[in-house]
Amino acid sequence: MEGNESTINEAGNIDAGDKTGCLDIHSSNDDNPNDKSLGEESDIVPVVGMKFKDENEIFEFYKNYAYRVGFPVRKRNSKKGDDGVLRYVTFTCSREGHRISASSSSLKPRPTIQTGCKARLAASSEICGTWRINSVHLEHNHKISPSKSRLYRCNRQISARTKRRLEINDTAGIQSHKSKAGRSEKKVCVEKDSGNFIDKVRQLKLGEGDTIALQAYFSKMQTSSPGFYFSIDLDEEARLRNVFWADNRCRQAYKEFGDVVTFDTTYLTNNYDIPFTFFVGVNHHGQSILLGCGLVSNEDAMTFVWLFKTLLECMHDQAPNGIITDQDRAIQNAIEIVFPNTKHRWCLWYILKKLPEKIGNHNHKGSILSAVHGLVYDTQTCEEFEQGWNKMLEDYKLQEHGWLTGLYNERSRWVPCFLKTSFWAGMSTTQRSESMNAFFDGYVHSKTSLKQFVEQYERALRSKVEKEFHADFKSFSQMVPCVTRYEMEKQFQSVYTISKFKEFQEEFTGKVYCEVLSAQDSYLHTIYEVREDIIFNGGMKKKIFKVLFRRDECEFECSCHLFEFRGIICKHAISVLIRNDVALLPEKYILKRWRRDVNRPYTRVPINYDGWISTPEQVRYDQLCLAFTKLADLVAHDEERCQGIMDWIDLQTIDLSKRQNP
Repeated sequence: MEGNESTINEAGNIDAGDKTGCLDIHSSNDDNPNDKSLGEESDIVPVVGMKFKDENEIFEFYKNYAYRVGFPVRKRNSKKGDDGVLRYVTFTCSREGHRISASSSSLKPRPTIQTGCKARLAASSEICGTWRINSVHLEHNHKISPSKSRLYRCNRQISARTKRRLEINDTAGIQSHKSKAGRSEKKVCVEKDSGNFIDKVRQLKLGEGDTIALQAYFSKMQTSSPGFYFSIDLDEEARLRNVFWADNRCRQAYKEFGDVVTFDTTYLTNNYDIPFTFFVGVNHHGQSILLGCGLVSNEDAMTFVWLFKTLLECMHDQAPNGIITDQDRAIQNAIEIVFPNTKHRWCLWYILKKLPEKIGNHNHKGSILSAVHGLVYDTQTCEEFEQGWNKMLEDYKLQEHGWLTGLYNERSRWVPCFLKTSFWAGMSTTQRSESMNAFFDGYVHSKTSLKQFVEQYERALRSKVEKEFHADFKSFSQMVPCVTRYEMEKQFQSVYTISKFKEFQEEFTGKVYCEVLSAQDSYLHTIYEVREDIIFNGGMKKKIFKVLFRRDECEFECSCHLFEFRGIICKHAISVLIRNDVALLPEKYILKRWRRDVNRPYTRVPINYDGWISTPEQVRYDQLCLAFTKLADLVAHDEERCQGIMDWIDLQTIDLSKRQNP
């Protein structure tokens, strides 16, 4: 699929070559800044003695410096002279100070950006009217990142050009979140800012396209986007039958988040004329992340076998550990053929949605629905579910109900107590359908042509990447305060993304509803009985959980299996750990998947979506790839030199890996 030319092979797949490009960034510096003109842009680093026309020019200079370095700024203090004219100003890093709040003892504290940073710049006016920098402190007590600069409030501004574009688009009926941002704009506004500027939005009026335009679009993407993959399935008469595609960012993200995927075919087939399918994972913030998608001609097993095999080819034969789908038999058969070792789970939301219809007008319909929900959500063991199910069938004379019988026979695919011992990345029963529907709504309409669909899909994907970038920025620049003084809470606060730390913190504070009732000791472990008071709809019920704890290894296992299922430690285990004076947990209970301090290769992949401005890290990555490609062309014919360079790369890789993972 990745060669130097585009060809259609016998299987109907299109092969196209990869090409790379890079963006040059130039900066300048000077050893004698005071010799420059006032406020000249080449003065990159603030130095005592630098002079400017007025305080506004100083602030803009400091903002530009902060933008290059990667921290937010604000005006901290100003002082006027006896004549009422401004004489002194102080600009600081926005992370200066500490937030003091009456709600500091809240069990759900809000994230704060403030870390007590001392970085600042102070200046005063001179008799001649010019302004001079009197003091500068450049050191920060937090991480800085140029790639995050555009998201800080002080840099989020809507340029005149952007405003004009939004106004024109609004008149044309284009929603603000679909507008293309100019590539040349250095500081851009976020989607929320555009929405605030254009309060009233309208939908796009889309025309029709054809399969030739679709092929042309894919060819263009594979030329401009290194690693872009697509495959087209043609029938015997060379007519378009099925399509699959994934850009390089999706492919690299699959390496990290492709262990558990959801596969959905219902979105566009239910609402539009386009049979759109997609593979979705969950990233380190718990957000849905697109891993690949396709257009299919029908929904039979042969089609899904082709689609799944194409996914494997695209993802270098890495099959998911778990896959979530609806109850479609054709999908199930295809999974058994292509992914024989993958755990297959049905979406519980769809099953419970069908339940009222399948029960029909039974005299005890309400009681049956309540009983099924209780069995689904309250039973902790498989035996408990099976006994309760059989009793329900007997009580309501449902032993001959065909649909319920079929559900029971496949109980290992949908009942939580049969699935909770496997890792499902915390995917909820409704996340698979609801999140992706909300993602594509507003971008695609019933009259959308294939070509326009792909273009709209790219704009929607850009919006999704932007939301992930914002979540990364939030976890980088903010911190949710701890609500206790336990070291265990601080341990997770320091390494988890904000969304995942909040999940852990909710379990941690939830221990106040738990009480350890008893403990049974054995030679190898202790089994604790923990009672939880579960509050719901103004009422409360009590539930018993069992936690097995091995003190020597500091290992635990709770009957709720929240850690195995979601990767988050449950309140019951936390109660037992604190009872046993465990201060810090072993590294195996801190999942790399949820950490914010991990370098994730897929985020460095250059993005070629319309309007996306690459981060400095993505630009450097692209430049390195291009440089190594040129080097490979020069030495590939020389075995001795080639081996020498490979040895040097191995040494550099080992050294850098040690530095990043000491």
